[in-house]
Amino acid sequence: MSAEPRVEKPSRLDVGLQDTLKVPRASDVLADHLRSKILGGELTLGMLLPTERELAEQSGMGRSSVREALKTLEIQGLIVTRPGRSGGSEVVLPTPETLAQSVGVFIRGRRVLLPALIEIREIIEPACAELAAQRRTDADLDQLSALNEAMRSGMADTPAYLAANVRWHVRVAVASHNELLAGVLMAISQEVHAGTHIRKLDDRRVRDATVHAHELVCEAIRSRDSELARVRMLQHITAYRKELFGDAGGEPPGGSD
Repeated sequence: MSAEPRVEKPSRLDVGLQDTLKVPRASDVLADHLRSKILGGELTLGMLLPTERELAEQSGMGRSSVREALKTLEIQGLIVTRPGRSGGSEVVLPTPETLAQSVGVFIRGRRVLLPALIEIREIIEPACAELAAQRRTDADLDQLSALNEAMRSGMADTPAYLAANVRWHVRVAVASHNELLAGVLMAISQEVHAGTHIRKLDDRRVRDATVHAHELVCEAIRSRDSELARVRMLQHITAYRKELFGDAGGEPPGGSD
């Protein structure tokens, strides 16, 4: 009696789920849901979200997952959470400061070097000055003049001088009335300030030249000459780069604008 022929069973296919299928965390699902409602306008500025307990009941999630989701939204600048019986999580809108914080984290996390930051300034700041000349208000001019005067009177006080300098550059961006530009420049200016050493530019000649350059930019902004404002700001930032790195650019010897 002959044996029956063996039938080979087909091998099971590996569909690679262990590499491609990622189950989101419960907190991420809730954060995505609430974020979508806020950005879509269903939850508007000033609205109070349900309490942690209520969100846990509505979502079927644990309190720890709800708390983590709310923390994510708070970090992203979409809610602010106040403790206490009368507190809660209130819907807010991202601000230029929120953007500046995120860009600052990117700059530090990616170890973006100073020459790259100056390069971005040479691109962005002339555009800010150009728009500021077109859109500035009297209040913008007053702020710019006050900050430049603070620089002039604080030349002997290095921290005060540098702080006023950073605020002046940010204020030009604010005067452009473009919140995205203002947020990006805020982050870049803060990182340039934090990442440089002041010794290279710590002399009266450079500080006098900086204040004078600011006056020329302000003059163009005041007269609403957008092209002149753009050119003068570019000249100012380019002169600063050359003061730091020389005509060839490259790694900085130190300094701060």
